[in-house]
Amino acid sequence: MKLPQYGAMGAEATYFDHITGALTTTPTPHEPSGLHPGESRLAAAPAARAIDRLAVPGPRTLLGAIVVSRLILIGLVGGRLVAVPGPSAAWNLAVVAVLVASLAAIGWLALRLRQRRDMPGGAALFVQATVDIVLVTALVGFVSGATTTLAAIYIGLVTVYALLLPVGRGMLTVMMATACYLAITLTSPDADAAGPGREFWTQLGVIAFVGVLITVLGNRLGKAAAEQRELTAALRQVRLEADEILATIRSGVITVDGEGRLGYINPRGRRILGAQASDFTAGTPVMETLRVRSRELHDAISRGIRDHVRISRGEAAVRRSDGTLFPVGLSTTTFLRPGSTHPSVTAIFTDISDLKRLQEFRVRTERLEAVAALSASLAHEIRNPLAAIRSAVEQLAQSVGDDSDERVLASLVMRESERLNRLLSEFLDFSRVRATHFESLDLLEVVTDAARVIGAMPVGDGIGIRVEGESTEFQADADLIHRTVSNLMLNAAQALDGQGAITVSVGEAGPGEGLSGPEVRQVKLVIQDDGPGIPEAVRDHLFEPFVTGRQGGTGLGLAIVQRAVASHHGVILVDSGATTGTTFTIFFPVTWNREDDT
Repeated sequence: MKLPQYGAMGAEATYFDHITGALTTTPTPHEPSGLHPGESRLAAAPAARAIDRLAVPGPRTLLGAIVVSRLILIGLVGGRLVAVPGPSAAWNLAVVAVLVASLAAIGWLALRLRQRRDMPGGAALFVQATVDIVLVTALVGFVSGATTTLAAIYIGLVTVYALLLPVGRGMLTVMMATACYLAITLTSPDADAAGPGREFWTQLGVIAFVGVLITVLGNRLGKAAAEQRELTAALRQVRLEADEILATIRSGVITVDGEGRLGYINPRGRRILGAQASDFTAGTPVMETLRVRSRELHDAISRGIRDHVRISRGEAAVRRSDGTLFPVGLSTTTFLRPGSTHPSVTAIFTDISDLKRLQEFRVRTERLEAVAALSASLAHEIRNPLAAIRSAVEQLAQSVGDDSDERVLASLVMRESERLNRLLSEFLDFSRVRATHFESLDLLEVVTDAARVIGAMPVGDGIGIRVEGESTEFQADADLIHRTVSNLMLNAAQALDGQGAITVSVGEAGPGEGLSGPEVRQVKLVIQDDGPGIPEAVRDHLFEPFVTGRQGGTGLGLAIVQRAVASHHGVILVDSGATTGTTFTIFFPVTWNREDDT
């Protein structure tokens, strides 16, 4: 398919105008002369445009011409009848009847065209043709039949009705016209006893030939016109669908011609590039704007124009208005317009920030799994010798005398042994985090119990804990969910240090929330505090083992939380400023599928 020169099109041109410009039935200054052959039905468009160039009047125009011509004929026949009456009263009465019938046919046709937009049926048009043939025959008979040039009116008559009627009725109209002309000639008082001459037969042959020819050609032209209408409707529908798709897809689409001028950009592309409408105007240079917005996108399009290079599944960075960068997936294709030296380039780009975030989650989860396995191994290897050391120190402490230094040292060893034992226990807890027993839980009930426990602890003194939401059931491991909620609420209480508030909200996730897609029902848990927030140095590594912002913390609490959420195929997000508090948001699927863990 040849592509049009869309560089100079107006800003309202659509992408479909560029990719199907050769098919539109409205010529443009840059419209190509033809199409490459192909299987597409739209390839017939040039032939359809040729129909328009024939300038054949439409059916309503032809019927209007029939009405006007018939009025003229009625005037001529009536005037002739008044000036020169026919040879007999019966003849005159027959002519008057024809005139009355013609006027009635005009009235019906005019009323029909005024009241309805569709065309009369074939039978009604054939009746109109019969009336006109009789009227023309009466006029020709008044002026001596075959010797009059008025016989040429038959040619115009059969031509018009050949364009309006189907093939069968068109042929009947031609036969009726020739028969009437032959009859009026043979019955004329001035008829030659030897029969009609060469002039008559020539006129009769011309009437028959023109009638048959126009009937056949009119039938083919009618079929072509019907195909053109179907093609126009199909093209319009495809155009609307393509524009709708391009306006709603999540990918940006931009087309730049070989001179670096913008051909098209869809609304999503403007939003991804953070551009105003004035920044991207069709037909204007756009490469400098692209270089500022995204150097990689600019270079990809430049390489396509310069070297015909196409990119598949590449990546680029786009600069936001605030100067920050975010990743986009990028693919380009090139096409060469007739008469152009350099190809045009279409680039498709998609914001992949969420995909990158998911990849980071997966890498982090895999790293945590490795750390968990190592932790379990080390904990078992260290715990047994540690227990032996502690037992030996206890026995030594009992055997020493009153030497205070020895007792202090023994107490120190036992205290540190206990601390190491607790750390090893946390290592084992971290390594054993796995959802094994799923049951139906009410998340609101779990949160309420955890809030009651935290509020009763010394760390909860002076802190307000508010639980919001409604009963929300989902399938989960009760122990892991309780540990997750308690751990997060305990961290929030410790960050508040006896002053502030914790708000916990529970409910079903709305459409578009979470990272599992709208087809998955999810519950949503939000734990928010108004404390000092998480330091920036800790924020980027928050869920990694041994990372803590609290003095004396082991750094395993949030790592355990993250593993517990991941074991439920959930997602945990954190939003925290340096001084504006912290919000943890967790999404859990409502139902658990055992196949997800296989």
